[in-house]
Amino acid sequence: MLRIGLTGGIGAGKSTVSSTFSELGGIIVDGDVISREVVQPGTDGLARLVEAFGDGILLPDGALNRPALAAVAFGDEQKRQTLNGIVHPLVAHRRSELIERAALDEKNPVIVEDIPLLVESQMAPMFPLVIVVNADPELRVKRLIEYRGFTEDDARARIAAQATEEQRRAVADVWLDNSGSSGELVEKAKWLWHERILPFAHNVKVREPARRSPAVEAYDPTWAEQ
Repeated sequence: MLRIGLTGGIGAGKSTVSSTFSELGGIIVDGDVISREVVQPGTDGLARLVEAFGDGILLPDGALNRPALAAVAFGDEQKRQTLNGIVHPLVAHRRSELIERAALDEKNPVIVEDIPLLVESQMAPMFPLVIVVNADPELRVKRLIEYRGFTEDDARARIAAQATEEQRRAVADVWLDNSGSSGELVEKAKWLWHERILPFAHNVKVREPARRSPAVEAYDPTWAEQ
């Protein structure tokens, strides 16, 4: 089994890469999907959010009003930490359940863990391969307004609350730039899957070290830090 960490800032295009990997045979464990699942009506997660932030974060039918929660939590560091302290442990538990099931159901699965806050949660050391999808913040703001209905202030607040580009680069094994079209990003993801991920998964299965590239002749003293 090969576990890959996939992340990227909001509006960067991570979902496009995740969908492409799924079409190519990857088993996707989606942090966004799980985070919605653990706060459905009737769950302990939703009850704890209401206790922390009040019933103003609920829709008339009792479901979570996610934009209302974001407006309350993402503009205040302490409230954001409270939110993460409630949701993150629930998401981690559910993620572990899904991974265990995939390992039982599939032979040598490639599990792609789609985790929006992978860097912020300091989860990068869990994965032998971390893929970061990135785009310029101004382009991300434009996408969030155009495609997801954010106000400009909300978009900028969400971006500011997440990891910086420097922090993401520090943990990235693969950096996918999404400053172009979605079609270009899909092609980059396909190349990555066939040329790097599948060979990696094969080597893990047969317990064979990767062959060193002829271009890599000398030890790089910065490898440990990287």
